[in-house]
Amino acid sequence: MVSVLLVAVVLTSLGYSFPEAVFIGTLFLPGALAAKYFFPKVSFKSRGTAIKDIIFIVLGILVAEILFFLMAHAYISRIWENPARLFDEGAAIPEILTNPIFIAIILTLLSGGSYLFERWLDKRFPHSPGPITFTSERKPVTLPVEEILYVESNDSITTVVASGNRRFKNKTPISRWEAILGSQFIRIHRAYLVNRSAVSGIDVDILYVGETQLPISRKYKDITL
Repeated sequence: MVSVLLVAVVLTSLGYSFPEAVFIGTLFLPGALAAKYFFPKVSFKSRGTAIKDIIFIVLGILVAEILFFLMAHAYISRIWENPARLFDEGAAIPEILTNPIFIAIILTLLSGGSYLFERWLDKRFPHSPGPITFTSERKPVTLPVEEILYVESNDSITTVVASGNRRFKNKTPISRWEAILGSQFIRIHRAYLVNRSAVSGIDVDILYVGETQLPISRKYKDITL
């Protein structure tokens, strides 16, 4: 809400009243939420595919946002009641609201600020998430988070390894699992996400979960338990 109000203050300089500016400012939220939802789902196993997915997501969000602004401006300007006003110079939508760079900057600030705020809340007020429900081989599975030992990614298949030697295959990308499971789980490799409380030992480039050895890649060499 603070972000919306700040955007509204900027929009009042374009000739909108403050209530109108708040209304238009709220239209940035769907794009920010879409970015927050879709980007973690992008898999970087294939760099080319990942780049294409990111481009399509960005273009889709920008086009949708511009359409939202056009409809909102038309409503505020009462163009629906008098279509002839569309050609009035004073009724034209401000160019900044159709500028994809401006929209992308605002959406980045909103989604990035939300991410950083959530990270701060997780550290300031740590909590244990409730049971996780997902689909494994077309069957619903519900697991308490503390029973999940680690998550392993292998091409398009991700395996959730739980206590009791239980293994559940699914197609949720490991990056999405990382967002779902939170700070209690640490990334030690592009293919492994491990529950901190399940770690039984650590070596130079190996982490132990019970008797299972998991590799630690150079990128995650400085992990802290």
